[in-house]
Amino acid sequence: MMARRKVLTRFIRHAVILAAGFAMLYPVLWLVSSSFKPDGDIFSDPGLWPKRVTLDNYVNGWKGLLGVSFGRFFLNSAIISVLAVIGNLVTCSLTAYAFARLEFRLKKLWFALMLLMIMLPYHVTLIPQYILYHELDWINTYLPLVVPKWLAHDSFFILLMVQFIRGLPRDLDESAMIDGAGAAGIYWRVVLPLLLPALITTAIFTFIWTWDDFFSQMIYLNDVRLFTVQLGVRSMFDPSGESAWGSLLAMSVLSLVPVTVIFFAFQRFFLEGIATSGLKG
Repeated sequence: MMARRKVLTRFIRHAVILAAGFAMLYPVLWLVSSSFKPDGDIFSDPGLWPKRVTLDNYVNGWKGLLGVSFGRFFLNSAIISVLAVIGNLVTCSLTAYAFARLEFRLKKLWFALMLLMIMLPYHVTLIPQYILYHELDWINTYLPLVVPKWLAHDSFFILLMVQFIRGLPRDLDESAMIDGAGAAGIYWRVVLPLLLPALITTAIFTFIWTWDDFFSQMIYLNDVRLFTVQLGVRSMFDPSGESAWGSLLAMSVLSLVPVTVIFFAFQRFFLEGIATSGLKG
């Protein structure tokens, strides 16, 4: 009797989990399914399995708009995302190493200010930043989206790496110092290789957040030749007229492919980085 009750409880638990998972995945499944439907069937045919299948949505959507193809938009997004990832990996790791291992004046004050930046909403600094970038003539360029990443702008990743580095034994630093290594040598030969899980976590988060970023790109980019994937998809939607829903949904599906591949390809490292970085004191 107890064995049957355990089996029934386990069955119900799994059924609830599957139902909840399907409910969360349904919008994505509908998006993928509708991208293969003709425009007339997208809203008239609510089923997930298309009655009529067409690839015209992907062909027409890839042509882009105003003579600029979606291939250009994907290239633009890739350039911004890769530069942002490299910038965060270099500058955030250097800053985290300084906070975790080096001693300098007003260290606690600077660390407190960094933590304050995490709690400060982005919209609070938007207008001052825009004015600054406008004075520097950076509007309608990639510089406002990339340069801050090379100045250790993302405090969250600095804190993530600081927590990780603090968990590394200081004996390793002392051994390197005995061998003649200075602060730069300890960072490059000791800390950086051991920091790999946190670095991968930072790279994944940075790539996904930069690729999916719409607000900042909308603020600073006006030229269609500089548009990213997110701006390209948004430009295909016309609230005052007739939108090409099939092409819009098809390009939306393609926009999800890079972040999905990146996440699942590095999922093991991502979970390891969260476990070893985020929970250490």
